[in-house]
Amino acid sequence: MKRNLLWILTLMMASMCYAEDITIRYNGAKAEVKQNTKDSVNVIVDGANVNIESLYKEHKLTLRLMGKSDNGQLTLKTAGKAKIELDGLTLTSQEGAPLDLKNKKKVEVVAAKGTNNTLTITACNDTANHKAATIWAKDKLLLSGKGTLNIIATGDGCRGIKTKKDITIEELTLNVTTSGDNLGEKPFGFGGGGMPDFGGGMPNFGGGMPDFGNFPRPDFGGGFPGGGFPGEGFPNFGGMRPEENDSTNEDGFEGFGGGFAGKHKYVASTKGIASKGKITINSGNITVRTSTAGAEGIEGKEGVIFNGGNVDVQTTDDAINANATIEFNDANVIARSMGNDAVDSNPKGGFFMPFGGNNNQEDTTPAIIIRGGTVYAWSQVGSPEEGLDCDFAPLVVEGGTIFSVGGGMGEMPSVPSNEDAKQPTALLIGLNVVKNEPIYIYDGNGKQINTVTIPFSLRRSASLVSSPAFKIGNTYTVKTKGYERTFTLDEPFTTVR
Repeated sequence: MKRNLLWILTLMMASMCYAEDITIRYNGAKAEVKQNTKDSVNVIVDGANVNIESLYKEHKLTLRLMGKSDNGQLTLKTAGKAKIELDGLTLTSQEGAPLDLKNKKKVEVVAAKGTNNTLTITACNDTANHKAATIWAKDKLLLSGKGTLNIIATGDGCRGIKTKKDITIEELTLNVTTSGDNLGEKPFGFGGGGMPDFGGGMPNFGGGMPDFGNFPRPDFGGGFPGGGFPGEGFPNFGGMRPEENDSTNEDGFEGFGGGFAGKHKYVASTKGIASKGKITINSGNITVRTSTAGAEGIEGKEGVIFNGGNVDVQTTDDAINANATIEFNDANVIARSMGNDAVDSNPKGGFFMPFGGNNNQEDTTPAIIIRGGTVYAWSQVGSPEEGLDCDFAPLVVEGGTIFSVGGGMGEMPSVPSNEDAKQPTALLIGLNVVKNEPIYIYDGNGKQINTVTIPFSLRRSASLVSSPAFKIGNTYTVKTKGYERTFTLDEPFTTVR
């Protein structure tokens, strides 16, 4: 008898532990809500729009969402923490965020194990009420789970994910795509007098514009493309600017001959993942795609930290951007920009002068720190855009496999000093990157250290490379079709011409 009572009690406790406070099943134009916890929790259902307000401060409110609706939304206002489990959810909002989180404490959004979940937003006209994102959160946001979450923003001005505070991502397979145009534009200029024409014109990239076709993932087994200074003549200054606005398209400095065209601030640009706080990626598989001017892929105003996982970002604007330190600790990262810097750190809001390099004597806070993992940072437009842009602040290399492609001002891209190159690092000047042609690095004994294939062409790029296999005093060879260069790492940081 006692054994039976114990068994029944165990079942009851298990049921209590795993029961959600609220379960929402979307079914076309309506939502069915099962509310287990009613005290201090108010639920209003209007068709497929569900509005929940919880006054709990200590209790973590738990919700389970499933089903499908082409015109639905969850608005959640919480005084305490909350957990939202997505269990095979397909939810599209025709106006405003499908998940509109007015949270005062952290909300965790979990993709249930083995499930595929898709959130889509098709219009973002109500930007004044902070609904211009597929997921919008007022406070901290944790995205996790062993399932898949697809974030799709098709409407003009619609971001993928937007928060006012920190974002943390772990375990999750997360795919973010934005495709709308920017919503509203506020241009401001730097004056119309213009700069003198230096006569150099645009740099010659060779072979015309790079192909923007399919983006093959390189072999993370290693490898680097090489680098150098892109083009002849004086480069165009498109893209050099301070980075202080939430949404920008850097069309200014359009060549010395044309003067300053000005910078554009958008009411809402179609960024992928954006936070006014810090973004931390601990694990998982994250893919981000944006296609509009001013639409960064991953933007954390207070910094971006990569602790693990696989991250693949392809954008027109900066692939990864911050107004603080960007840290690469132990993740495999591909950051590719088709029109700006691949990885762009702007300490203290950015630097105005159109130069790169570690020359800042006033601020010693690192802009970019690379400690491990794989960092592939590719800008395919040439000078002055860079693979790794530090705006004069320090670039620190402590480990990891690094390969950047980009330009820089002459031979002044962002580079580490000898003190900051704690792992030997080389700047390769003059390497012609040829689309889909493997680039190899060999040691002095002819042993292949790494190889990588770049999905676009760029004539005479400036590339920063580093590898755990690099040793000071040893000789290495970079080789690709039509190019071969042997060099010795004489110092922690070595320039190879």
